Amino acid sequence: MTDSNGAPSGARPTRRQVLAAGSSAVLGGLAGCIGGSTAGAGGPGGSGADGGPVVVASFFSFYDFARNVAEGTPITIENLVPTGLHGHGWQPNASVTQDIIEADAFLHVGDGFQPWADRAIQTLRDDEVDTQLINAREGVELVDLAASLDPDEEGVGRQQGKDPHFWLDPQRAKTSVDNIAEGLVDLAPDHEDALRDNAETYKSETVDRIDADYQAIFDAAERDVVQLAAHNAFQYIGVRYGVRMRPLVTNLAASGDVAPDDIAQAKQVIDENDIEYVANGVFESRRPAKQLLEETRVEAYFPVTPYAGVREDWVAEDWGYEEIAYNINMPTFEVVLGNKSPEEAGPDGWGEEWRNFE
Repeated sequence: MTDSNGAPSGARPTRRQVLAAGSSAVLGGLAGCIGGSTAGAGGPGGSGADGGPVVVASFFSFYDFARNVAEGTPITIENLVPTGLHGHGWQPNASVTQDIIEADAFLHVGDGFQPWADRAIQTLRDDEVDTQLINAREGVELVDLAASLDPDEEGVGRQQGKDPHFWLDPQRAKTSVDNIAEGLVDLAPDHEDALRDNAETYKSETVDRIDADYQAIFDAAERDVVQLAAHNAFQYIGVRYGVRMRPLVTNLAASGDVAPDDIAQAKQVIDENDIEYVANGVFESRRPAKQLLEETRVEAYFPVTPYAGVREDWVAEDWGYEEIAYNINMPTFEVVLGNKSPEEAGPDGWGEEWRNFE
């Protein structure tokens, strides 16, 4: 006996059966839970290279980890977050559900960080769609939120007051690479050896090198404080390398809203530490940084990013976690810590290109 989707009675519908039936039930459920969204999805869905499995990722960093692990296999990795948008605050429209349903696996960051992903996962479970779930955060030890943060803020409360931005610590990021490798092995067991070899190579040759080079920057610094004209997403850098990260926007949302007390505290940090340069988020408001330029001794701001999104030129150059670390974050930390001048940091022309960027 079969149901209206052509599946045996009582069996879970596959993605192909759902799509053949017009996806109306599951799409409708997901569209309802993601209502009020504003942006479209990025991945095409469907079959991947040579008809291989497709994995869609809810966040850029883990998309990049996954494509490195999957290199040389038939697995296709797609990033759902559109170019130019921040992966935390993005709210997709209902078209993202088509990509999730068509995909063989959904790579996500664990519960409580991206509410839209949480709701999508719950709906997939409720409707028994067989998309495999890969949790990049499984087994990662999170640190407590900074005292200035509200644990009831959306996207934080269900983590019991824990900071979700663990991937900024390269050693914690390696755990997510392992989680991704395990998920991809389950998805494509015939390619287990290649997937595990890729994961080990990426961790040892890329992530460990990034970690060591970050450590060298902070070890060379005479100052142990970084003033950020950005939201509170960089605590794990401080935890890993023993530096005080002072965000001007003291919440997890990259909204650009700054309280008067936050400005006053930033002024004090800047004066006490003779800070000339601050860091500002690439995908965040410039208003807080410009306010510091107007009201303090700060001369300029330079870019940082928690690897939460990509610009069009970064996509064109095929930048990932590694390239963003070396071309954006590391040069800025050299400058804001006083290790190098803007002219000495980064590739040729970096200081001019990124000084007070718009």
